[in-house]
Amino acid sequence: MQQLNFPQFDFRLRELNGRNEIFDPVRHRFVVLTPEEWVRQHLIAYLHRVKGYPLHLIGVEKQFMLNKRVKRFDLVVFKRNASPLILAECKAPGVEITQNAFDQAARYNMPLLARYFLITNGLEHYPCRIDYARKQYVFIEEIPSYGYDTDPTPEN
Repeated sequence: MQQLNFPQFDFRLRELNGRNEIFDPVRHRFVVLTPEEWVRQHLIAYLHRVKGYPLHLIGVEKQFMLNKRVKRFDLVVFKRNASPLILAECKAPGVEITQNAFDQAARYNMPLLARYFLITNGLEHYPCRIDYARKQYVFIEEIPSYGYDTDPTPEN
């Protein structure tokens, strides 16, 4: 698989019935290794190993309702109190990140009300903080580490 713009991580890989698979430590099972899954597993490893988020606070590919339609988010990181903190949208490395990806993340975040969202294709990462008071998102340098549940700005 393609080298991504993340630290180097070791993953459990296998081939089964002619398919390459990768072990997902959040779902506790092997999943088909697609380019998007390669990005998602790197993001999980980064959030857990670098940023310190416990695996049990990360949700992967869960369904939710939006405008009476079933949708699926790629990854959500929850606070200790189970409220959403980070919504992440993962794209395959060959997929260009466009305004549509930001719009999708904003729509998906409407019922979740996460404080942050991140869009990545593994090569480019766009972390944002959502400013609900001003109804906008603000690009930030990086997603905060585990334990940083509050925002230093008073308007949120």
